[in-house]
This record gives sequence, structure tokens and C-alpha cells, in this order.
Amino acid sequence: MAAAEGGGAHGCPTLPLANGRSIPVLGLGTSHQGGYSHDAVVHALQKCGIRHIDTAKRYGCESLLQKAIEESGVKREELWITTKLWHSDYGYENTKKACLESCERLGVEYLDLYLIHWPDAHVLGKSNREVRAETWRAMEELYERGLCRSIGVSNFLISHLEQLKEDCVITPHVNQVEYHPFQRPQELVDYCRSRDIVFEGYCPLAKGEALTHPSIIQLAKKYGRTPAQICIRWSIQNGVVTIPKSTKAERIQENCKVFDFTIAEDDVEILNGMHDGRHVSWDPSLIV
Repeated sequence: MAAAEGGGAHGCPTLPLANGRSIPVLGLGTSHQGGYSHDAVVHALQKCGIRHIDTAKRYGCESLLQKAIEESGVKREELWITTKLWHSDYGYENTKKACLESCERLGVEYLDLYLIHWPDAHVLGKSNREVRAETWRAMEELYERGLCRSIGVSNFLISHLEQLKEDCVITPHVNQVEYHPFQRPQELVDYCRSRDIVFEGYCPLAKGEALTHPSIIQLAKKYGRTPAQICIRWSIQNGVVTIPKSTKAERIQENCKVFDFTIAEDDVEILNGMHDGRHVSWDPSLIV
């Protein structure tokens, strides 16, 4: 991971994917929860140097993002845009159709990364494994056609990745999973790295729960940073692509200023030791 200079996300480091492309280690997450802020996205792109946007069909803001990207004036080729396939669109033909529809809503000719949102398929008469395999074959085709420059999965456990390995040809380039000091699934991280799958983490602040933890507050004081900056920097130092969410311009600015300091190894270990297994998002271990 190349170092970046100065504050903000300008010159944000990247991590190499197995297919030769590089993903920015810091992105802006979006969500259907808590609303959507057009001004915050424009600010992130124009003022903070954010070039990596993470969204999903489920969030309902793909069309809104098109407007924000247009207003920002940032060129398409400078951006990394990730969106996700919702389970109502799983299956071979549905997946290809849903991808084209997402591209249309986003106003793009291709996606930098397209993810299967959840391992759980909800298809009557078919096992989750069958539907995942069928869906992934469509993802492989979209990748081969260049409509998706990279393809991956989200919330997949080792068992799901092992099944995909047996059922399909292309290994996912990315696995996006909940990752914060209380939820550090190291076995899954290690498995992904052993197979050249880049690990991407969402909810880096544990939906705010991490910001009030005494150890994180103490480290923030020690480094002259905010608790959010400590959590994001820790995640990035652990080699995880990190996508904090915010609808407030000042928070996005704060979240981007994480490339001009380093957390010492012993302090990283303190944060690593805070894992207690809690999920602030839906628990993927319930899925078979």
C-alpha cells in the first residue's frame, strides 16, 4: 500500500486486486438508513478528494448519486464506483438485467466493482448455494464483457467462498464485510488474503458505538485525533479497504484526514484486542 501525503483523501493509497486493478483504501459509504445528502457527496468529491463511492440498489440512491457526481465535475475515469446486487435480483438472467439497470441509474457505462450483496438468496425451490452459483456465473459474464471491471461478494463467510470456489471459475476480487474494533473476523480476513481476495470493511465506527469506548477515546487523545479517525486509521493499517458513511460534510472531512499519522504497533494491538464478536449489522453467520 503506497503512502499518501497531507490531509484529506487526495492521493489516497490503493490496494491491488487479483485482476491487476487497484482499489482506493478509503471510500464513502452510502445507505438508505439516515437519509441521503446530495451536498455531502458533492463536498466529498470536490473538497475531500474522495474518489471511491460505495452504494447498492437496496439503498435507493443510485440515481441521486448520478446527479451528485455530475455536479461535482469529477471525471468518470477518476472514480471508483461500487454497487451491489440485491437478493430479489439473484439468478442468471436477473443479475445481468439488474446490473444494466444499476449502470443506467448511476449514469455510467461500467461499474468498477459489482458485489453480490448477501449470501442468502430467498429463492423458493432452490438452495442458497445453487442460486449463488447461478448468480456468480452471470457476474463472471458481466466481468468478461467489461461491464463490471471487478466483481465480488459481500457478507460471505469462508463456507460460502469455499462453495463458490467449487462451483465457479473466477475467484471474487473483493469480499465486503462488517469490520470494526468489536468485529474483527481475522480468520475470514486471513482466508481472503490467502486466496487473493481483497477484504473490504463496512461500519468502521460500529454505527457510533466505537466512538464512546474509553480505550478509543484515550488513543484519540494520545494521537491528537478524533475517535473516528483512530478507528478508520486502524482499519486501513490492518490492510482493510474502509468505507465510513456520513451525511455531514464536516464528518466526511474528518474521516478523510487519516493519511498523515500512523498508529504505533502496540496501540494497534490494543484495538485488535477489543474484538468481542458483536455485530452492529445483520449477522451473516445465520445464513447457510
